[in-house]
Amino acid sequence: EEIEKRTGYETRATILGHLQRGGTPTAYDRIMATRLGVKAVELVHNGQFDMMACVKGNQIDSVPLEEAVAKVKPVDMELFETAKLFY
Repeated sequence: EEIEKRTGYETRATILGHLQRGGTPTAYDRIMATRLGVKAVELVHNGQFDMMACVKGNQIDSVPLEEAVAKVKPVDMELFETAKLFY
């Protein structure tokens, strides 16, 4: 109520899990998350705080944060349209 009163925008509480509806993670999802986490820990261990763990092809790599956020990377609309078939 306070947010709504101060901003003038209708505000509601949302349970994030209901909003995302991403489904149960697959084995691939879990392995990918683990691989990215391991790379992130390696970067921290090496003091590379200006780097970000990333996926290039099927390999885990790192990229400078400055490069990662330097330009907008729009969603491939063909992939988006294909995904809509399932939702």
